[in-house]
Amino acid sequence: MKVIETEIPGLLIIEPKVFGDNRGYFFENYNEKAFIAAGIQNKFVQDNESSSTYGVVRGLHYQMAPYGQAKLVRVISGTVYDVAVDLRKDSPTFGKWFGVELSGENKKQFFIPRGFAHGFSVLSEHAVFSYKCDNFYTPDAERGIAFDDPSLNIDWKVEPGKEIISEKDKLNPLFKDAEMNFKF
Repeated sequence: MKVIETEIPGLLIIEPKVFGDNRGYFFENYNEKAFIAAGIQNKFVQDNESSSTYGVVRGLHYQMAPYGQAKLVRVISGTVYDVAVDLRKDSPTFGKWFGVELSGENKKQFFIPRGFAHGFSVLSEHAVFSYKCDNFYTPDAERGIAFDDPSLNIDWKVEPGKEIISEKDKLNPLFKDAEMNFKF
């Protein structure tokens, strides 16, 4: 597997080795030894999966420390634009975001450590999104940031006005008003 560092410390793009032939393909989407060798030593304890249609924007979500979650995300089918926002107050990239296109075709994965808000938008007609977490979901620690916060200015790559947002996510505060307690 190939590990690509981003301009934000800790965010990594993982490109697995895919073996294909006339029958289809095979790849390891997770191998603990390979991930540890790449510096990802998190023990994943929960797997989640969602199915969404074009224009759905999920996020930006996170859990307050000590319940924060590192995530290893990938797309099984379809295409999404995946985004992580640095919430680590002493980080040189605090408040910056990074996005990457993940698809069932490119098989890229995105590692997001604790201390980041996370979200994605669906660019294909339909997408199945899967991710591993290194901490369990804790409802009382759940927080969010408005997906359309003008200070973040995230281009979700969805045609304006075609975004589909949950009622819960419509209530998320702006970045400047969001509660966060992560350290770099």
